[in-house]
Amino acid sequence: MKETIQNLEETYKRILKMFLHQKSEQGLYEAQQFSKVLLEHQVSPEELISVHREVLEELFPTLADEVVDSLDLLLEVMMGYGMAYREHQSLRDRQRELESEIEVAANMQQTLLPKEIPSVGSLDIGVVSVPAAQMSGDYYHYIMDDHQCVGVAIADIIGKGVPAALCMSMIKYAMDSLPEQRLQPAALLENLNRVVEQNIDDNMFITMMYGSYDPRTHEFHYAGAGHEPGFFYFAKSDQFEELFAKGIALGVSKEAKFREYSRKVEVGDFIVFLSDGVTESRIGERFIDREEIIGLIRNYMHLSAQEVVESVYYELAKMQDFQLKDDFTLMIIRRDV
Repeated sequence: MKETIQNLEETYKRILKMFLHQKSEQGLYEAQQFSKVLLEHQVSPEELISVHREVLEELFPTLADEVVDSLDLLLEVMMGYGMAYREHQSLRDRQRELESEIEVAANMQQTLLPKEIPSVGSLDIGVVSVPAAQMSGDYYHYIMDDHQCVGVAIADIIGKGVPAALCMSMIKYAMDSLPEQRLQPAALLENLNRVVEQNIDDNMFITMMYGSYDPRTHEFHYAGAGHEPGFFYFAKSDQFEELFAKGIALGVSKEAKFREYSRKVEVGDFIVFLSDGVTESRIGERFIDREEIIGLIRNYMHLSAQEVVESVYYELAKMQDFQLKDDFTLMIIRRDV
């Protein structure tokens, strides 16, 4: 380091001498390039002040005492500044590392979400899921068996960032590892609850709605674990009804039990699953109410399921100046034939 300082001192001496005698643009340019060298060698501000003083004393042996004293004062000031600067650099480097880790986790989250919507002859399915920030706490999943029965899940992981991504991963693989029970909503939630309770911190838990549709009987069986109630639309009566499913959030109690509900799905009927980021959308100082959400769905229900969820999302996002306060997930499962 001593040798480096000596080399830098000679370079700086040349640049300063040239600038003082010529006042040229070339001198300013070399000074700018020299600052990059200082950063590369991690030379602190106080070290540069010390070099500047030594060069001045060598170039001007009769330098006034007041000027020398002012440089001593500047050196003291820059010592404190230099410590703060190095701490800032350290924090900035750490922030970059964290941003890189979050980007990796966010990319991992995307790989956990379904790549495509399952194709079931009698169903039209649409989903939109938008994180409020880089990382999302919302999750959705589809499962299909050999009889074209389809299971749909929507979950909200209470917690953000990398822990939520890891928890999401656990939920996906736990669901995929229960083939004999994955289309039985209550049994699936009970198994997931044991996995969650044993593997996540006490300050984290998961809400979920899970349903299974059988195209042979056109019945929809579902169960809930503390999740935001969705809606069921009856085409015949043109009425919406709350799709409520009583149940405690996953991970709260080891011995939690879940009740299973069922609905007969007629042609034109549809199921709405959503996260609380939908119902907690804010317009000014108030939250949008559930009737307003139903009204938005009604405005677009003549469209395909995917067009409906995308249109409702756009309307709610526009009301919030496209600044979501919470993760937003909306899913519609409609029987067409």
